[in-house]
Amino acid sequence: MNKFFNKHKIRKAIIVLLIWAVLIVKTTLVLQTAYEATDNARSYIDNPAPGVTVIDKTKTIEFTPENAKTGFIFYPGALVEPDAYAPLMEQLAEHGIKCIVVRMPHYMALLDANGARGIIEQYPEIEKWYLGGHSLGGAMASMYGARHTDEYEGLVFLASYATDDISDKDIKVLLMRGDQDEVLNPERYNSSLENLPKDYEEVIIKGGCHAYFGDYGPQQGDGKPSITVEEQTAITVEKLVEFME
Repeated sequence: MNKFFNKHKIRKAIIVLLIWAVLIVKTTLVLQTAYEATDNARSYIDNPAPGVTVIDKTKTIEFTPENAKTGFIFYPGALVEPDAYAPLMEQLAEHGIKCIVVRMPHYMALLDANGARGIIEQYPEIEKWYLGGHSLGGAMASMYGARHTDEYEGLVFLASYATDDISDKDIKVLLMRGDQDEVLNPERYNSSLENLPKDYEEVIIKGGCHAYFGDYGPQQGDGKPSITVEEQTAITVEKLVEFME
């Protein structure tokens, strides 16, 4: 009997500790300041190009061109405002790609790896879908994408990598990173390549950095880019459009 009660007390103590751990993590995240989108980034939401409609929803920001047939669901990087990716998404929309940026709890995709769930069903007019993200957002997108490869044409990793093994899946994969990126862990990145199909595509942007896949200013610990954020965005747009054609 005592043995039973001891096990019960230990189990109860573990549950209490886990609850406290979750509360501490959430509180820490709330108190941390996210990287804010620049005024330039927000201008792409407020004043999109002709033919592109931007709808700022509670859980998503949607960039919709006329007669879109291709869709892209995107997870932001950790502690980065989703608005910071507006230049990239709006310019992709100018090329006919409907882009949906998923808002994450406390700006952390780690807290909602299933953020893409239910989005595809809302837009039956879209014929093919891609899923991706930046930094931690890309890693979390890969976790969801690995379980739903039949729903997507391809996965996109911007300064990120696949955490799950999709090497035997019939899906396109594109990785992009800047050669001045000092935030991305090179050992994890290189070891993760074995998780990908053999025909994955990798693009290394000369002079590019970690932060410039969004527009939120410099990121702590990042390298020094030799190109502008506008130049890195233009390179990324061109490659993504080619990849999604």
